[in-house]
Amino acid sequence: MKAYVSADEVKLMEEVATCLRDRLLIRLLFRLGCRISEALALIVENVDLASGMVTILHLKSRTKLLCPQCNVRLSRSDRFCPGCGSKVDEATRQEQEHRRQRRLPVDKVTLAMLKEYISRGGPIYRGGTRLIFGINRHRAWQIVRDCAERAGSPSIVNPETGRVHNVSPHRLRDAFAVHAVKLDDSGDGLRLLQEHLGHVSFDTTARYRKVAGEELRRWYDKLWNTKPRGGQDG
Repeated sequence: MKAYVSADEVKLMEEVATCLRDRLLIRLLFRLGCRISEALALIVENVDLASGMVTILHLKSRTKLLCPQCNVRLSRSDRFCPGCGSKVDEATRQEQEHRRQRRLPVDKVTLAMLKEYISRGGPIYRGGTRLIFGINRHRAWQIVRDCAERAGSPSIVNPETGRVHNVSPHRLRDAFAVHAVKLDDSGDGLRLLQEHLGHVSFDTTARYRKVAGEELRRWYDKLWNTKPRGGQDG
């Protein structure tokens, strides 16, 4: 059992996909390292075929709890308003949307696949826009799971909790991150990975070093590749 999906295993998943749409979905999730919500929100206008860049939009909703009397912000445990002192029977909920976007480079093969898919009329018109995929989250999960099963990909174990999971869209994002860290785990490499993945916290990106095992492996190898002073094995 493994902690992540390898690049070779993702390639097999692409090969067993039954249509261009499914193959493109798997490829974008891995090659862009994007979230499933970001992939499903992609529209044709987000793809710049001339420059080979894709604009990723990430939308997060946050709920603020406010006192209905004075609009002071409340925590979930507040029973009395810290502003006006009135008893809070039901807080006012205010939804806040936070939009972030990032432009990501795409390799030539993926770009050619996108171009072919668009020229064939693959995108779906909805709400006045052309969605690249036009499928819901549940269907996307089915596609990834079914391709992983046909490719014979093993289940994935979470190294922190020990829980076992099937291959999912997010595991392809993890696969991209681990692949990147294995090739370059320098400070600059991790910083660029953080920017590419859209992580707010560097700690979120740095955890992929642990998953890749490179840092621990180098430390362990040094223990045995360097002879102790005295020249004797303990």
